[in-house]
Amino acid sequence: MSYMDGFVIPVPKGNKERYKEVAAFAAPIFIEYGALRVVECWGDDIKPGKVNDFRTAVIAEEDEEVVFSWIEWPDKATRDAGAEKVMKDERMQPKEGEDMPFIGARLIYGGFEVLVDESA
Repeated sequence: MSYMDGFVIPVPKGNKERYKEVAAFAAPIFIEYGALRVVECWGDDIKPGKVNDFRTAVIAEEDEEVVFSWIEWPDKATRDAGAEKVMKDERMQPKEGEDMPFIGARLIYGGFEVLVDESA
């Protein structure tokens, strides 16, 4: 069964288009190294929770929005090998003087084993 990497990322609202550009650049590199699908979603309807929610999970500030994304891999072994290659790929290295469009220190992520996967 598939393996998923999940991400919740605070992004300054003014960086939406730049974030989209960076994500669109990176997605084919993940696919090249074995990912099946890369999905990036801009927060549109995030309700405040009574205890926690997407915004508080990443300590999003008033001028930030939350991105929810995932990368689908065929299995964990492919993910482990592919993710290592992505991180070493020269194209994924930060360019001098270029800032990332998101707040990496408050990004949360993890790998997930799929329990249920239904489609219409």
